[in-house]
Amino acid sequence: HSIIKYPLTTESSMKLIEDSNTLVFIVDIKANKRQIKAAVKELYQIECDKINTLITPRGLKKSYVRLSKDFDALDVANRVGVI
Repeated sequence: HSIIKYPLTTESSMKLIEDSNTLVFIVDIKANKRQIKAAVKELYQIECDKINTLITPRGLKKSYVRLSKDFDALDVANRVGVI
């Protein structure tokens, strides 16, 4: 997919998956939150509550995708292949 590059698998992102039902992706630098939400829905068939983005010092855009209550981030992470 052109918007979502890859899921992040760091220790801190694993903690977010377990604790706050949030997935972390590296996304295209020009992508906005609406595009990210649409891409996540299309790729993984999940609904997200909200999306936070930031640009890392390395020049990558990181996206925190908070899933809605109906979906479990651990299940989705297993399906995506993060864990």
